[in-house]
Amino acid sequence: MSRRVHVVAAVIRNAQRDILLALRPTDKHMGGLWEFPGGKCEANESPQQALARELYEELGIVIEKNPQPLIQVRHDYPDLQVLLDVYEVVRFSGQARGAEGQEVRWVAPHALSEYQFPAANRPIVTAAQLPQRYVITPERLSVEQLYKGAEQLLAQGCELLQLRAAHLPVSAYKALAQRLQLLCTGRAQLMLKGDLAWQVEFPEAGWHLTAQQLRSLAGQARPLAEGRLLAASCHNAHELKLAMALSVDFVTVSPVLPTQTHPDATSLGWEQAQRLLQEVNLPVFLLGGLTEQDLTQARSIGAQGVAGIRGFWPQPL
Repeated sequence: MSRRVHVVAAVIRNAQRDILLALRPTDKHMGGLWEFPGGKCEANESPQQALARELYEELGIVIEKNPQPLIQVRHDYPDLQVLLDVYEVVRFSGQARGAEGQEVRWVAPHALSEYQFPAANRPIVTAAQLPQRYVITPERLSVEQLYKGAEQLLAQGCELLQLRAAHLPVSAYKALAQRLQLLCTGRAQLMLKGDLAWQVEFPEAGWHLTAQQLRSLAGQARPLAEGRLLAASCHNAHELKLAMALSVDFVTVSPVLPTQTHPDATSLGWEQAQRLLQEVNLPVFLLGGLTEQDLTQARSIGAQGVAGIRGFWPQPL
């Protein structure tokens, strides 16, 4: 097989947060499919330089602010190996158009799933739809404390919320999950944890697998239908491989730093976390001892963003 082709691509957002797609010409590889604009890196060209050149040549726009890394994807087609460096572009000048005659279209993030993309673009679609913050509920709070906290989070703009409450009886957890699902409808994506048999009772919720569940599902088919978010907790390269084999949509990697709840646990540190990110073709939220102040560093090493409990909960713990 030929060497891996280095390609750059951009998730370009306008003021309304819509995302720009381009239709691949029918005479090119994967022709007739939609893609995120970009192209090949030329010799002695950095990914950022290649992205700026490609967006100007293809769309007639000029990047005005350094783009943020979004995700890096390695994918092997039968006839081609690609390395995709994907960036998020939110400030640019010029009117985006198909400068090479290709059709372009602004699409709402939630509508991306209605378009056909090359296989390598699947994790990019997910990354483009996910926020940068993943909030996890604290343990040992009452049902009403959890509900009131979720209300405050949604009022503050939370878009991705996990109900982790193993201390609650099953009946209480399910009842609270039903209330939170109503609260989140049209505002945020609710992720639940627990027995996968419960999923039929919560058709609009996503599911977050524990590392133990992930290991128990090794070699099996994806346990959730496509279109419903499936996530998993990972702590090492082996668990990340299991997550990719199970076709989960995103993962958390932890613990990056020491935490109050597990002060004696061995933390990964930023360098090891970055090495793990390079082994996975999935959006990754870094977790463990992180706060809002760590978001920039997490994004700079290629993470989707940060996940947190204490660092994001709106009430004193």
